[in-house]
Amino acid sequence: MTLLNQREVAALLGLSPRTLERYRCTGFGPRYHKLGRRVLYRSADIDTWIASRLRTSTSDGGRTNA
Repeated sequence: MTLLNQREVAALLGLSPRTLERYRCTGFGPRYHKLGRRVLYRSADIDTWIASRLRTSTSDGGRTNA
């Protein structure tokens, strides 16, 4: 299992570390682990989150009929 820290994930996604912090507070971002004071992300969870952001058009809000 590969674990990445906040700085590594932010660089991978092209986001700032602060944006990832906001995503954690709102529940919008990828799943993460909190080990003591450290926040770590599994690479599989990053891949899943990226896949969940897939859109087919600019008007696609990402909503499903579930």
